[in-house]
Amino acid sequence: MPKSAFLQSRYSNNVLVFGHRGAKAYAPMNTLPSFLLAVEQGADGVELDVWLSKDGHLVIIHDATVDGTTDGHGEVQAMTLAELKALDAGGWFAPNFAGTRIPTLDEVFDALPSDFLINVEIKKVDNTSTETDGVEAAVAECIRRHQAQERVIVSSFSLNALERFHAAMSDVALGYLYVAPEQVEAAQASPLEFDFMHPLHESVTSDLINKHRALGSLTNVWTVNDAQRMRWLIEAGVNGLITDAPDVGRSVVNEWKRGTQA
Repeated sequence: MPKSAFLQSRYSNNVLVFGHRGAKAYAPMNTLPSFLLAVEQGADGVELDVWLSKDGHLVIIHDATVDGTTDGHGEVQAMTLAELKALDAGGWFAPNFAGTRIPTLDEVFDALPSDFLINVEIKKVDNTSTETDGVEAAVAECIRRHQAQERVIVSSFSLNALERFHAAMSDVALGYLYVAPEQVEAAQASPLEFDFMHPLHESVTSDLINKHRALGSLTNVWTVNDAQRMRWLIEAGVNGLITDAPDVGRSVVNEWKRGTQA
């Protein structure tokens, strides 16, 4: 179970909905309009991706480069915050989002409701590397600055990154992201205690969920957008749905709740 009493209460007899990079199906991913739309659509939280800029700022963008989701070119880690803020991070999605900027993690905390959950994924170019640019310590300091320890999950595909974050801040819930079921073995061998396991939803079986439970971990799955698949996953015992379409996830969870209360 999560370290946080607040997270425990939110997950109790419930399945939570996380907007994947916000409401990615309807707005440019990892931007404030996308996160705020997820709130409007009834999500319990959002999942977002964080990198450290050249000058030490935590910026929210998925890829290691800005090429895919802005009008710029280059590596995120090689650019200053001012250079990143000069880019258009919305026009690629639709004309009405033109001029949307890459947000910082501070700006996300400031923009979202104080009880809204945030799943911060620490990004790495190489998930096996033992080297760090200091992003883990910077994330810890940002969470501490906003007094958000109770409502944050820090996740990563990199066990090294999670170990470094835990060393910097031990009272925040951890989530291990993975694709293949056999990667659970890495979590079993880790000295860390994972509050959450975050598998690719196509990999999920009832047996896999039972392995998570044996680790003392809840299960948040990514990235599921089909309502029928969501229903199956809920019946199989998952605890959270990470989805591009929070409105679909909310509808399915509400339907499930009505069924359990009937």
